[in-house]
Amino acid sequence: MVQGKVEICGVNTSKLPLLKTQEKEALFAKIQAGDHTAREEYIKGNLRLVLSVIKRFSGSNENVDDLFQIGCIGLIKAIDNFDSTLNVKFSTYAVPMIIGEIRRFLRDNHTIRVSRSLKDTAYKAIYAKEGLTKRNLKEPTIVEIAAEIGISKEDVVFALDAIQNPMSLYEPVYTEGGDTLYVMDQISDKKNKEENWIEQLSLSEAMKKLSSREHEIIQLRFFEGKTQMEVADYIGISQAQVSRLEKNALKVMKNYLTA
Repeated sequence: MVQGKVEICGVNTSKLPLLKTQEKEALFAKIQAGDHTAREEYIKGNLRLVLSVIKRFSGSNENVDDLFQIGCIGLIKAIDNFDSTLNVKFSTYAVPMIIGEIRRFLRDNHTIRVSRSLKDTAYKAIYAKEGLTKRNLKEPTIVEIAAEIGISKEDVVFALDAIQNPMSLYEPVYTEGGDTLYVMDQISDKKNKEENWIEQLSLSEAMKKLSSREHEIIQLRFFEGKTQMEVADYIGISQAQVSRLEKNALKVMKNYLTA
């Protein structure tokens, strides 16, 4: 992936807007009221988030434009599904959504190379599908997607098929009345649920706010299951000091997660 690239997918990343907290809250209120212009502005105001995430995949050798477009799909999903009443930062919710979308793309992007025009058509179709689903509260048909982007249904099917891995967990198995059954729906997975991703990411970010000693204590206490006495013996301080540091660390984490 090219590092330091200024223009990605026709977007000048050096001039991306940066929304303030109050601006985000005001825009999101408009989005919930059905304001499509506010939704577009909110998307543009969070493109820096996508940019920061795709830098984590610099070793993937994938085209930066592809990763950015896929990341934007994850961002849009996050915006459309975010619940502002949960007292969680939007970035905390959005980052794992964006990462998950990119990882699915990298996993499903097999060795057969697809032309740029086919990829562009597929991305337009995916974006249109997300928009139509949100607008009509049901999954659109191929005909509806084709009409939305002004491309024949045959070309849409061909483009989407070209970027799909037949063995993908996200391969649709059956669709009836707008309800789609995917391969992954037939597999039980209690460990890697999306909410667990969000929770793990939130805790990881919160722990970065701790001192090295506090971080070590939280790691030993809550991730390795040691008692305060065991932690005290392990790091060479008193149990009372461990208790005091632990309480402060939990307070710092709580303040971060509810800010």
